[in-house]
Amino acid sequence: MKEKFIISVDLGGTKILSALLSQKNEIVDRVKMATDITKGPHFIVECILDSIKEILTKNSMIETDIKAICLGVPGTVDPQSGFIGNAPNLGIKNFNIKEALQNNFKVPVLIENDVNLAALGIKRFEFNNKVNNMLIVFIGTGIGAALVFNGKMYRGSSFYAGEIGHMKVSSNGELDSSAGESTFENLASRTAIVRSILNDIKKGKNTKLIKAGKSKIKSKVLAKAVFDGDKIATKHVDKACNVIGTVLGSVTTLLNIDTIVLGGGVIEAMDEYMMPKIINIFEHSVLPEAGKNVVIVPTKLGDDAPLYGGVELAAEFLN
Repeated sequence: MKEKFIISVDLGGTKILSALLSQKNEIVDRVKMATDITKGPHFIVECILDSIKEILTKNSMIETDIKAICLGVPGTVDPQSGFIGNAPNLGIKNFNIKEALQNNFKVPVLIENDVNLAALGIKRFEFNNKVNNMLIVFIGTGIGAALVFNGKMYRGSSFYAGEIGHMKVSSNGELDSSAGESTFENLASRTAIVRSILNDIKKGKNTKLIKAGKSKIKSKVLAKAVFDGDKIATKHVDKACNVIGTVLGSVTTLLNIDTIVLGGGVIEAMDEYMMPKIINIFEHSVLPEAGKNVVIVPTKLGDDAPLYGGVELAAEFLN
């Protein structure tokens, strides 16, 4: 029988990453394309279609070589209908992206929240599906999470499970008025860290990041400043670690999970620095009995986690 491939697509606010995965669950090829969310959902759909067509053309394939197309979306998604309730980072509300894509293909188009898709990849390829109760938190431009209960994805009664970035939390430090509500995302995402650094720069504080500017302080630039001993960068990353550890402790006290996996650009860029600090705060925040045997690790899959998640999503829905 001829080998059938899966195309996994990770949809972001500025780019689309598509990957071709073999039956051996290996990424054979990948394509990265820019998109513009200001042009609306139908333009984004066209960009996704272009990305899929490019990866097929590059590999001399046609649609019949594909078993399924799996898409991860940063927002609330009904995986059965493909309906996006709200995807603020894409500027999309109440839009059926599955229907828009499926009209162009005969093979199944499967839709999932992007962190849920990453969680499926992590659960399968890092834990061999042998994990019971797991929390996955991705910290980057924003903060999102996914939950696994009793070995299965938990999506919630209306698919809003995992919107941890919108949880209101308290912090030891005062929240800048420019940050808006004191949510987890507004205190500990890369956006929050950069905003706090820029506010310090405006106050005349000295940092190696002065010349970088807001648009250029990406996770790797931030990490370099921390590893180079920049006091301002270190101060605000440490504050983020405190918030992350506290939130993880509270969630673990509530849910009694056994495994926490952290990912996203911020963690990937400086997990060696952040993880010990996060774990230390976690241990002082969690109810001791609930946190005694909890494993906290960074994902080994990095940005590829949602791409590998497409394999598991296809297995879940096609079988």
